[in-house]
Amino acid sequence: MMFWLCHSAEMKKKKTIKPAKSKLTVLQQVCKLIPGHLAVRIARETGVEDTARSFDPWSHLVTMIYTQIAHALSLNDVCDGLAMNEDALRAIRGAKVPSRNGLSHANKVRDAAFAERMYWGTLKHLQAQQADFRWHRIANHAYRFKRSVHLVDATVTPLLANCMDWAKHRRRKAGAKCHLRLDLQSMLPRFVCIDTAAEHEATRAREVCEGLQAGEIAVFDKGYLDLEHMAALSSRGVFWVTRAKENLAYEVLEQRACPKGGKILKDQEIVLKYYTPRKAYSEKLRLVVALVEVDGQEREMTFLTNHFSWSAQSVADLYRCRWNIEVFFKTLKQTLQIADFLGYSANAVRWQIWIALLSELLLRFIAWRSQWSSAFVRLLTIVRAALWRRWQILDLLACYGTARNAFRIRAQPEQAYFSGF
Repeated sequence: MMFWLCHSAEMKKKKTIKPAKSKLTVLQQVCKLIPGHLAVRIARETGVEDTARSFDPWSHLVTMIYTQIAHALSLNDVCDGLAMNEDALRAIRGAKVPSRNGLSHANKVRDAAFAERMYWGTLKHLQAQQADFRWHRIANHAYRFKRSVHLVDATVTPLLANCMDWAKHRRRKAGAKCHLRLDLQSMLPRFVCIDTAAEHEATRAREVCEGLQAGEIAVFDKGYLDLEHMAALSSRGVFWVTRAKENLAYEVLEQRACPKGGKILKDQEIVLKYYTPRKAYSEKLRLVVALVEVDGQEREMTFLTNHFSWSAQSVADLYRCRWNIEVFFKTLKQTLQIADFLGYSANAVRWQIWIALLSELLLRFIAWRSQWSSAFVRLLTIVRAALWRRWQILDLLACYGTARNAFRIRAQPEQAYFSGF
């Protein structure tokens, strides 16, 4: 009997698609999005240039961006990884390899305001280049609204309590808190404040919402619920939606009609009940109770707003959009390096968080230009793997991204049958 090798001779080799070559490394193409004059000007204005000797501010910035994208865990990881690619690093506008002590000292001494202003300057530059730059892969339940919608929330990054006394907020806990105001339409931050976890959200509410204009909408959690601040927003013509606290005492002025069989349980116009709350907010409010789906289950939630013309469902949809900022925080904390810090000082922590935001901004701009349709974590993985390769980054994402506009048939497995059992 003759046996033939099935398809061994006739089988065609699958063609390997490689990205186009480039004179620049992938890391250099990422850093090239930052204007060259910006770092020099901001370093001079913030005084960082005065504290720099051989390790200049631009080298410091490139090193910290490499730390985020390469997911380096320690000073040795950063310095060794850059030393092995010193020639390619110098091609990035003359960036230099830092020493372990030099990088640690720079993170401790150089003002983190340099990294903060680099973020806002780069964001302004990218939006000037591409006015329609935004992150397109979001679930916008408030698509009907033409006004600017801002999402306000905070996230806590755990720190080591025995090494970072400045960040202690409990006996054995320490943390840094990032207060953020996110533009829903573009999914880009409009305000960021990095503080200790001991600072409550309500104390930063006025600062976070200071830049809101009349006619815009703010959506925030009940942690930012400050009645005096709510009254100030209403007087400025800013509309807001938040959740009501469980112990809210109020009197019902008017009961609005609710659609039968829908998810809106109550729609009322109320006024606060006791002297102190009514003194802080004397105007009437609108209270909406609705069933909202959370993790596949419907939960009853109570919302407050100062707008009386929207439908009750629109109020619930606006608050559902607030969960997009939770997705933003989750992406930032799970994909970039803000869990293992390179320094214990408050300045070093701020440096790393601001550079994480800057790295996320640069990668999102690349994803937007390449029309990336997959997850952000996959884009970061591809860029990390090809960091020192001389490939066109847009062509790289086009070759190694997941299949576009393709459908996968998922069969439901049937129960296995074994004879004799």
